[in-house]
Amino acid sequence: MTWQLTGTYLEACNCEAACPCVFLGPPTDGDCTALLGWHIDEGALDGVTLDGLNVAMAAYSPGHMAETPWQVALYIDDRASEEQLGALGQIFGGQLGGVPAALGNFIGEVLGAGPAPMTFEMNGTDGSLTIGEVASMATKAMEGQDGGPVEISGHPLAVAPGNPALAGRSEHMRFNDHGFSWELAGKNAFTSSFQYSG
Repeated sequence: MTWQLTGTYLEACNCEAACPCVFLGPPTDGDCTALLGWHIDEGALDGVTLDGLNVAMAAYSPGHMAETPWQVALYIDDRASEEQLGALGQIFGGQLGGVPAALGNFIGEVLGAGPAPMTFEMNGTDGSLTIGEVASMATKAMEGQDGGPVEISGHPLAVAPGNPALAGRSEHMRFNDHGFSWELAGKNAFTSSFQYSG
């Protein structure tokens, strides 16, 4: 089964900016709470088109992210058909290789997976994600030298390898599901393009 996805990736977490976890360092607060989102511009799995759909994941690690198994919940755009839902579940569940499978090596427990109403919006380098009544985040890119973006590249723990991550901060990040309740602002955020295949 061949597949490919391209689009935009967005993340907010509880670390100070920029998050040391991407450099295989310990989290700034002792544990990690992260909300991740992907908007698929173009994608397909064996002829099943996935254009325009969104996927999100909430992740919790009670320690060093590279050493402590994560608990995660996966959410897939409820606009997806049954075929699309199955395709995205397989891809982001890690069964079909590629980057999602590599990230899956860090996961110790899947708390839940299924469809949810989702919106994903970008305004230049600033982004927002909502997952029904369960979660939301809004991020703002940092201003670097001469007003340009702050880019991080070559980092060893990368959700979108091969692409520079634009560093930013969250305007807010909220998650309430599976017994977790997170609410924060002014912490780390990343956005970048992504290209996955398998």
